Amino acid sequence: MAKTVGSYELATVGTRFIAIFIDGIILAIVGSLLVGIGREAGGGVSFIVGLAYYWFFLTHQNGQTPGKKIMNIRVIKTDGSDLSDGDAILRYIGYYINSFVLLLGWIWALFDANSQGWHDKIAQTYVVRA
Repeated sequence: MAKTVGSYELATVGTRFIAIFIDGIILAIVGSLLVGIGREAGGGVSFIVGLAYYWFFLTHQNGQTPGKKIMNIRVIKTDGSDLSDGDAILRYIGYYINSFVLLLGWIWALFDANSQGWHDKIAQTYVVRA
């Protein structure tokens, strides 16, 4: 049985993983091209490109990155509203926090009642079926 919150059906962790994997491939391609151009900047360029990518898609494309669109899921605030610029930025920074602490922030979503990772908790978001 699918988990729900309010009138929304939560996306499964597996679906979310596939979506972030697709987005990761896209970002790896774009990032490698840009890092090749500006080698001195290195990881800083990748961070900025990732931030811009997630900010644009989460705030201007109905909460859907290309990976989320393919998987038919989207990101919303816990109150059901769309994400603000600040929410998208906080959520992206949360990705780094998730990974920094032995990937625990990602694993958290497997056991959380609302399938929220730390990045979701920080930005007060849910990932739901679109």
